[in-house]
Amino acid sequence: MAHVIIGLGNPGGEYAHTRHNAGRMAAELFSEQQSFTEWKLKKSAQALVSEGSIMNKKVVVALPEVFMNLSGKTALALVSSKPAAKKLLLIRDDLDLPLGTIKMTGYGRGAGGHRGVESVMRLLKTKDFAQIKIGISGETAKGKLKKVSGEEKVVKHVIGKFKPAEEAVLKKTLQKASEAAEIFVTDGIEKAMLFANTK
Repeated sequence: MAHVIIGLGNPGGEYAHTRHNAGRMAAELFSEQQSFTEWKLKKSAQALVSEGSIMNKKVVVALPEVFMNLSGKTALALVSSKPAAKKLLLIRDDLDLPLGTIKMTGYGRGAGGHRGVESVMRLLKTKDFAQIKIGISGETAKGKLKKVSGEEKVVKHVIGKFKPAEEAVLKKTLQKASEAAEIFVTDGIEKAMLFANTK
C-alpha cells in the first residue's frame, strides 16, 4: 500500500501561486526534492501524478485537476480502503493560521470548513487521514491573526496571489511542509506531527 500525498488547490494557470494553492505548491516542491517521476495526467484520478519511493516506501503524489470542492474524486481513485486512508496525507491552505505557520493534524480531525477536505471526507467516508495545514492569513504587528471575514473578502483573499514581500516566508513554510511529508512517510504520523507543530 503506497503513501498518497495530495496537494489541494485549483488547476489552471490563473490559480497558480494563489493562497488557496499553498497545498499544491508544497506537494510540487516535495515531489521535486525527492526526484520523483515527472507529472503525468492520470485520467482515472483526474489528477497529475508523480511517483517514487523513499527508503523503499512507495509514494504517490497527486495534484487534482478538478476544482477544490471536488478533490474527493482524486482521493477516492487513489485510496482504495479505510485502512489505506491512514497512509493518506492532504496538504492544504488554512485561513485560521498566519502565513509562516504550518500545523499537522492526526487521524479523525474535521475539515474546519475547508471544502476540499470536506469533499475528501465525504467520498472516502472516513476522517482517518493526516493533514498538513499551511497558514495563509496575515498577522498584526503584535503577532495576532488578521483573519479576513465576509464571504466576498475571503474568496478574494484565498484566490489572491502571494505578495512579493511574503515570498521568503512562503518558501520556508513550503520547505517545512515538504520535510514533514517526508517524515510522515519514513517515520510515521507521530514524528511528523512533532516536527511540523514545533516552531
